[in-house]
Amino acid sequence: MKNLVVIGQGYVGLPLSQAASHAGYKVTGLEVNPKVVENLNAGSSHVEDIPDLALQAMLENGYRATADNAVIRDADVVVICVPTPLGDAGRPDLFAVESAAAAVAENLEKKTLVVLESTTYPGTTEEVLQPALEAGGRRIDEDFYLAFSPERIDPGNKTWRLENTPKVVGGVTAASGDEAVEFYSKFIEEVVKVKGAKEAETAKLLENTYRHINIGLVNEMAKFSHELGIDIWEVIKAAATKPFGFQAFYPGPGVGGHCIPIDPSYLNYSVRKALGHPFRFVDLAEDINNSMPNYVVQRIQDLLNTHSKSLNGSNVLLLGVSYKANIADQRHSPAIPIAHGLTAKGANIRYHDANVPTWQLNGTAHESVSDLDQAVQDADIVILLQAHREYDLKDISAKAELLFDTRGATEGTEAYVL
Repeated sequence: MKNLVVIGQGYVGLPLSQAASHAGYKVTGLEVNPKVVENLNAGSSHVEDIPDLALQAMLENGYRATADNAVIRDADVVVICVPTPLGDAGRPDLFAVESAAAAVAENLEKKTLVVLESTTYPGTTEEVLQPALEAGGRRIDEDFYLAFSPERIDPGNKTWRLENTPKVVGGVTAASGDEAVEFYSKFIEEVVKVKGAKEAETAKLLENTYRHINIGLVNEMAKFSHELGIDIWEVIKAAATKPFGFQAFYPGPGVGGHCIPIDPSYLNYSVRKALGHPFRFVDLAEDINNSMPNYVVQRIQDLLNTHSKSLNGSNVLLLGVSYKANIADQRHSPAIPIAHGLTAKGANIRYHDANVPTWQLNGTAHESVSDLDQAVQDADIVILLQAHREYDLKDISAKAELLFDTRGATEGTEAYVL
């Protein structure tokens, strides 16, 4: 049985650990947070897509979590799945990647395959990991293999999971690429080998930059469509009937999650660093998408004004504060800047989200309202930020004094839409 160490046991690393464990690998999850290590070994999962019963099955298969880097010494494969947030001025923050690379370099004793899955700018695998692993005289393909394979986890997606989502792999060398393909083929249905690590790194950024730019397009169209008296949702619905040459994207209150707000900035950083000029499409899309929370606040203020009410002192109920529907993940959720904008103008904020029972806002913990019906009736305006499946929008529309739908999920004329 081959030994696999997965560095980082979050929304990417833990599902990878699960899939490899089921495929017969002896998996160790290397995690810097001791509380997470303790909970994982006790069978308590912090990742929505891995329920406790699934984690307990992994433990029965031999999985364990640890904070001890020494486990790398016995590893046949090491996969790095650590966070890569944006730092100051939108620069990539590679601290976690660099720390993981140092840990691998210090403990590498076998001819190990090392794969980076963390999203980053093109060249990171060769510029950061390879020199770290080659320290002390090691040579690629002789003492270790090195590749990049971008994660494609979509939290909450029950159709496209790790196992049936095609996996892109790019080796720093051809031999390293072959080793990575062989590894992932053990538990992923389709593995796509590309020319090299840089191509694999850039493919991930292209995927999400494509989404970012097209969301920016429809967000800007939503703004001017409102001013022109055009129903943007009907426009998109009509355009989507074309069976070729068009893919529907939808406007919203802002972009959130772990990919769209971050990945295009990595690509933009890479272009600026290498070529000295910006990726203009990315800059424009960021300007538009980042403007949406303020636009939503302005629309709320305008709606209240047309009903002879001031935003200052009004009771505002937010429905859904996660970054996408039907999950609890709040990373970069547009609900946060919208709530900040509303409170700055004197609004009284309450929220409901069955997936997020407690919400941290401005350093204060807020509790989801327990009686949704009463909260809807008490609010001067209700804002639908995420159309969670449990919301009966017809009922909410009937009971709300004002309903502003930022997701185009309501039908009829009871709600005002973005």
